[in-house]
Amino acid sequence: MRKIKVGLLLGMVAGIIDVIPMLMQNLTWDANLSAFAMWIVVGFLISTSDLKINSIIKGILTAFLVLLPTAILIGWKEPVSL
Repeated sequence: MRKIKVGLLLGMVAGIIDVIPMLMQNLTWDANLSAFAMWIVVGFLISTSDLKINSIIKGILTAFLVLLPTAILIGWKEPVSL
């Protein structure tokens, strides 16, 4: 349970770090909320996954796999945004 709480907390921290520049760019609230929620989900998935690899690589891999579908959609419409 402690790992899950730490994962969610770190997900919130990553979400805040990601959303700050988005707020400065005056992006829509749905985009901000989507980015923040994605990082909370990533934090949860990292903390509950049982992959037997380095924890940093596990975090990067999980975040990349969660972001990939969204990145494809964003990159298709606005490649500069990536």
